[in-house]
Amino acid sequence: MKLTDISRQVATAFAAVGVSSLVLVGCNNSSAPEATKEPVTEGTTETTNTEATTTSDIDPEHSKIVIGTTEGDFADMVRNQVKGSLEAQGYEVELVTFTDYVRPNVALADGDLDINIFQHKPYLDTFKKENNLDLVEVFQVPTAPLGIYAGKKTKIEEVYKGMSVSAPNDPSNFARALVMMNELGWITLKDNIDPLTASKADIADNSKYDIKIVELEAAQLPRARDEVDFAIINGNYATDSGIKLTEALFQEPSFAYVNWSAIKTADKDKKWVKDVTNAYNSDAFKKYAHDTFPGYKYPKIWGADKSTNTSTAASTAPVEAPAK
Repeated sequence: MKLTDISRQVATAFAAVGVSSLVLVGCNNSSAPEATKEPVTEGTTETTNTEATTTSDIDPEHSKIVIGTTEGDFADMVRNQVKGSLEAQGYEVELVTFTDYVRPNVALADGDLDINIFQHKPYLDTFKKENNLDLVEVFQVPTAPLGIYAGKKTKIEEVYKGMSVSAPNDPSNFARALVMMNELGWITLKDNIDPLTASKADIADNSKYDIKIVELEAAQLPRARDEVDFAIINGNYATDSGIKLTEALFQEPSFAYVNWSAIKTADKDKKWVKDVTNAYNSDAFKKYAHDTFPGYKYPKIWGADKSTNTSTAASTAPVEAPAK
């Protein structure tokens, strides 16, 4: 099955999958639902944005922006760069962090947040439909992608018949792993499958390499690399275990899992939304992201994706599907 066929199905397929299963493909891990408000510390936020100057050029009707994220890289992006940029412009900025994937959207819809950043668009589309929320995506943010990493073998060219490949055993991420192997030509998936629910039963042909797929808990994948030839690991688990994303031999080329910001639809034309969007797409933020999060999947609007390992992926990855 070709990547272009799978890419066309991704957007529609998510609509048929419940939120409970989509939670598994969010960017960060989650635990008990909690929210932590960080106080406004105007004038003390560290920032690398040398472009920003105090101009008080803000939305006169909305001088304070409350941003909600999951804890981790998305929160760090606000703390270390975006917050200072917006405060230099004249805004007050408050960061609220969550440890689950439900409350950020509910809090946004209830007006406790102005904007949230933690989810990919298919999850947002399904969640707002199931919960009747009037939310809309605004811009993409750098996201740690799923990747294939070295195990006993250190190069993609070292593939051989009978090799072993570990993959996350939860249904959503296992489906993504199968799609990646299909993209590399390691296996062939059946035509017209649902790429979000693909399983071993959807493999049409595994005869080329006769791969032994070893399914493990996602958190165990980094520790078990020495037991398999190649390991397919979630980006967050890779970074948590000290593996650099730039070490990936191949990363999923689709932009379907790159995360987005979300706002209430009624706010989409507000000046403060444009200012936040500009902060996340500024040259200063791009430099910060490339310096701080090497190997991440960057927003499609940024152009060439420097996260990709050019030694392998550039020669093997098909044309990327447009952002949904």
